[in-house]
Amino acid sequence: MIIVLHDCFESPEGEGRLALNLAQTLKADLGYGFKSPNHPFFDDLSLHGKEFPLGAFVQIPLLRQYNLVRAFANKTQFLKDYNRIIYSGVFAPLAVRNHPHGKNIYYCENIPRFLYDQKDFFLSLVRPWQRPVLYAFYNFLRSRYEESIRKMDVIAASSKHVQQRIKKLFGLDSVVVPPPCDPEKFVWLGQEDFYLSTSRHDPLKRVDLVVDAFRDLPDKKLIVVSGGPELKQVQEAADKTHNVKVLGWVLEEELRELLGRCIATVYIPQDEDFGMSPVESMAAGKPVIGVAEGGLLETVVHEQTGFLMKPDPSIVEIIEAVLTISPEEAKKMRPACEERAQMFRQELFINAMKELL
Repeated sequence: MIIVLHDCFESPEGEGRLALNLAQTLKADLGYGFKSPNHPFFDDLSLHGKEFPLGAFVQIPLLRQYNLVRAFANKTQFLKDYNRIIYSGVFAPLAVRNHPHGKNIYYCENIPRFLYDQKDFFLSLVRPWQRPVLYAFYNFLRSRYEESIRKMDVIAASSKHVQQRIKKLFGLDSVVVPPPCDPEKFVWLGQEDFYLSTSRHDPLKRVDLVVDAFRDLPDKKLIVVSGGPELKQVQEAADKTHNVKVLGWVLEEELRELLGRCIATVYIPQDEDFGMSPVESMAAGKPVIGVAEGGLLETVVHEQTGFLMKPDPSIVEIIEAVLTISPEEAKKMRPACEERAQMFRQELFINAMKELL
């Protein structure tokens, strides 16, 4: 018997989609901390196995994370009935303590940056009086996270970049299994007069910088989708322009429609672990304006399937990159983009995970 454990389904993010993909394709059961009402990933979803919600949701953010720690550590005794478990996320691996016999596989899409290289940055985002409490929680979670992943039989990393982080931080070996994309879902639908940003709205994704660049490109249009903690700030910045439209979270069908009709996508996260958005963009035949660091170096081919700027681009450099990937240039890149996306087909991912199982 197989079960997939994932932190939670709070918003429509890539890690959650991957966990559901695994559960559905492997006909496995699914466990999770909590699920938001009417979560779009569960619309018309036919899971073959059972669901195990752990009831960890509370409104207060930090208490919610603490509840996730407790839920996976203390409410997963049912795992003794399974011989193979796949863990996804930061909190789900803590359940490994309740599965000492059988195979434990950790699919590490990304190392929790807030516990390691971006710890100080995330602490700076809260009020000074809150920082000691958050710092203590980070240390509390970090020790349990590291203890848990050291108990795994296999660690699958989403990219070579993540593999290197795992080795550097923990001294552990891992195998690279890139996340899947379904090229048949993301297809070329034409080319309309807009560029597209699909990044989650948090500081490390730098969506605000993209909006600022298009403010100085009045003849170019930008549509921004997705959500996150900086959605309000991004919306306020867009309101000061006439050529940037912020849609927030959109349904899967609308996202595919926008990808299929845009000129190109703009995706400039800081040191991204992998990044599924560029792969989906290329599957739709649309080049990616990105940065030459992290997972993008493993997905986007500079000047063939997109344009990679230096890791910390200025507004001027983003403007120059957008002008470089003109509508005409974007059309020329279409065949290379579609071919590149085939390297991340779902069957390759599933076959690799079956081998690990």
